[in-house]
Amino acid sequence: MKAILCTHFGTPDELELADIASPTAGPGQAVVRIKAAALNFFDLLIIAGKYQHKPPFPFSPASEFAGIVESVGPGVTDFAPGDRVMGSTGWGAAREILAAGTKQLVKIPDNLDFERAAGLTVTYATTLYGLRERGKLKSGETLVVLGASGGVGLAAIEIGKIMGARVIACASSDEKLAFARKHGADETVNYASEDLRGALKRLGGERGVDVVYDPVGGSYAEPAVRALAWEGRYLVVGFAAGEIPKLPLNLVLLKSCDIRGVLWGAWALREPDGQRALMTDIVRWCAEGKLSAHVHAAYPLAEIATALKAIADRKVMGKIVLKP
Repeated sequence: MKAILCTHFGTPDELELADIASPTAGPGQAVVRIKAAALNFFDLLIIAGKYQHKPPFPFSPASEFAGIVESVGPGVTDFAPGDRVMGSTGWGAAREILAAGTKQLVKIPDNLDFERAAGLTVTYATTLYGLRERGKLKSGETLVVLGASGGVGLAAIEIGKIMGARVIACASSDEKLAFARKHGADETVNYASEDLRGALKRLGGERGVDVVYDPVGGSYAEPAVRALAWEGRYLVVGFAAGEIPKLPLNLVLLKSCDIRGVLWGAWALREPDGQRALMTDIVRWCAEGKLSAHVHAAYPLAEIATALKAIADRKVMGKIVLKP
């Protein structure tokens, strides 16, 4: 079978397309023929050796996938050949066939296509966990989304609206903000041309904003925290800007606000029942048309470098998928 392999830490151009042996299903596993695999910003970090997890070489990037079960291993009773499934394994999905533990799989309905299903797990589960479990977002509250046109940002807009929030989308171009409005944002801020702190103060009013969802970090973090309301919540999701911010803790004191980390992957391992409940809601909402799971573009495996560079260059609105 064909697989993209990372044989040493480096750039997208150093990834290799190789022929490797097809896997077999071990105990508790299913072999899945992959129809689509989704890429995320952290795939750039994994292949560069800059992510918190460093898989042994050689490995395939891409955490998320959707496809069809071809076979199951001993002890598997809840999945069977022919089942349409999606899942996330941390890495390893940029290939034609994958063996995965069935606890990492979720069945998908016939009216949910593989391309959109492939990109649901990481971005939407991270976001629902962040907004529901960590942010305690309530109906009627104001939610600020930084990096609003990317996969995680889009998920925050859509889930925020499902949860009844007023959503302020922040991004670096008018084109990206138009995309955010199309997907439900109530207000927008172009932080490339407008002062973020001033804009959020204007839109948040005298009270301020209740929750900030930040997958970007860098120089946007402090003005976002300054815009928080009394007892507001700032959610640390990631650092796509490349810089981990250092926040003045007096802001936390003066606003009696919270800085809360959102590490969905570790939570999902610790709380598998909670993770299954999240995915049940996410799959249902997507099948009902409440979540777009928008696919920006699909690439063949051999063009993974081009796909990853599009993510690195902040050109992607929604998700990028690979189609083996």
